[in-house]
Amino acid sequence: MNILSAEFIKSSKYLEECPEANKPEYAFIGRSNVGKSSLINMLANKKGLAKTSSTPGKTQLINHFVINNSWYLTDLPGYGYAKVSKSERASFSKMIEKYVLRRSNLVNLFVLIDSRHLPMKLDVDFINWLGQNGIPFNLVFTKIDKISQREFLYNFKKYSQELRNTWEELPEMFKTSSEKKIGKEEILSFIEDTNKYLIRNKIFFN
Repeated sequence: MNILSAEFIKSSKYLEECPEANKPEYAFIGRSNVGKSSLINMLANKKGLAKTSSTPGKTQLINHFVINNSWYLTDLPGYGYAKVSKSERASFSKMIEKYVLRRSNLVNLFVLIDSRHLPMKLDVDFINWLGQNGIPFNLVFTKIDKISQREFLYNFKKYSQELRNTWEELPEMFKTSSEKKIGKEEILSFIEDTNKYLIRNKIFFN
């Protein structure tokens, strides 16, 4: 897929404020500081499209971007250890839950995992919650350039083993590096193929 245009549309605090659900939507989510904004900028081939920060929890709203004027890329608030109050964290959780369960044009959720870490309960619980609610998703391992191939394979194996405790079949997984642009072609090809499937099967969003 060639990215010809990538434009910011709006930020929303509530599901009801999100843009009209008239295009296929692909959302990105992960723990705070997982490298989500950098990954989005890499995929969109537009530096600064999503705001990056060394401070965890920078994304606190639902941010919509339109790609090639044909599909939405959505940047969701991170979950986890962001330095915000308990009430704000609860608000983020409600916002995320409502969006994931009720956004009618959400085609796929990309769940970002920091490849430098072994399975974390927060990630595993969220993944299992998606499964319980029938939400289509993929796992995206980020920052693979920050560790050795051996370390990555070990952590990847541990994640696969952990998920097989509750999953008969694992979702497709991608490995990425925003700095080295690893995984860009694979993720964009997945989105392109999915969009073609929607058109072929006459699944449209109005």
